[in-house]
Amino acid sequence: MPISSNDTESQGVTDTVRNNTTLHRFELDADGATSFASYRLADGVVVITHVETPDQLRGRGIASKLVDGALQIIRADGHKVIGQCSFARAYLARHSEFSDLLA
Repeated sequence: MPISSNDTESQGVTDTVRNNTTLHRFELDADGATSFASYRLADGVVVITHVETPDQLRGRGIASKLVDGALQIIRADGHKVIGQCSFARAYLARHSEFSDLLA
């Protein structure tokens, strides 16, 4: 189930992060490109394994918006999270509002 952020569409970025369960990744579209956070799910724990932002979208905060939306989905689904990739791990360390999700 997609979770929308509080922002409306800005700078060509949609405000909805979606869970693409077929590809096991959370996705966010911007300017015709898709950023994604790959994951695996086991025993109620989502392990974020990789966050990818296309080169043309970097430096705009899109990866942070993506991870924030993914964590909102994870919370809504009642799961815990492990940030395995360095970006997700750093995001979780900087955002204590998600500390309740840590596995």
